[in-house]
Amino acid sequence: MKKIGLTGNIGSGKSTVSKIFMILGIPFYNADDEAKKILNKPEIIKKIISFAGANILTNTAMIDRKKLAAIVFENPEKLHQLNQLIHPAVLSDFNAWVNKMSGPYIIMESAILFESNFNTLFDKIITVTANEETRINRVMNRDNVNREQVLIRMKHQIPEKEKVEKSDFIIVNNNEDLIIPQVIEIHQKLLARID
Repeated sequence: MKKIGLTGNIGSGKSTVSKIFMILGIPFYNADDEAKKILNKPEIIKKIISFAGANILTNTAMIDRKKLAAIVFENPEKLHQLNQLIHPAVLSDFNAWVNKMSGPYIIMESAILFESNFNTLFDKIITVTANEETRINRVMNRDNVNREQVLIRMKHQIPEKEKVEKSDFIIVNNNEDLIIPQVIEIHQKLLARID
């Protein structure tokens, strides 16, 4: 079974593309969603408090992701510490998930596929692109954050151009290009290479 990585910078529209692949019946693993679950495991919370402080907890003793993001995106060392905790746990969870799946191929979606070096795990990489202004507006609306907060997050990602150069397939999602035909074309190519 082939492993396909799906990535794109923040606000590119990865989730929309993911839904289309799921409708096509492709098993789908969302690394970002799984990382959020792992973030609230008691042993992980304890380790995060050790470098980010107890003020990142909510009233229910869970991680307040906005507070944590404000800390780690301003401090590269703390971001590195967080990644050292979360990435291995996500990878372990993904490998266990893959062993339960069947089908022509599976997809893992991760915003930081290249940044975390997960790209080396995959047979093919799909990158979803969108122009920067579109991405900024999407994130501001989706996450209820201001432009500056989005730009801070963006600077921690590899430039889109570099991701495109390292990818096997590109999906353009600028609100002008139809994405369903692009996904179906990639799906058919992946099936043809597997059969």
